[in-house]
Amino acid sequence: MAGYRLLVCRAAPIRRAIGGSIPSSASMNAKIGLRITALVGTMACAYLFTALALISLPAAVATGDKIVIVAWIAQTFLQLVLLPIILVGQNIQGERTEKRDQETHDAVVELLTSFHAKHDALHEKIGP
Repeated sequence: MAGYRLLVCRAAPIRRAIGGSIPSSASMNAKIGLRITALVGTMACAYLFTALALISLPAAVATGDKIVIVAWIAQTFLQLVLLPIILVGQNIQGERTEKRDQETHDAVVELLTSFHAKHDALHEKIGP
């Protein structure tokens, strides 16, 4: 279990996306799903899945059957390897979106603060 926690801790984008921890009110299925997503959505997992997929490559090539080789590529390699890579990409896109949203929020708050200051100054000049 300690090794599992170590891998989950490396998935910082997922942890940030869920607020750093899983809410205690979340269902057991939600907790399991988030932990698995955090584990699978790493490049380390992509490398591990690549190695796992390559184990069966010699057997697929040895058949000499084009259908078996294409099936190995589509069903074994692509499905195993692309899943974690796609999750990593989504995490990166999510981080960029969060950053852009935060910058927009900060700009709007700054503008609103400026408007409030100008409004207050005008109100003091005009009087009640």
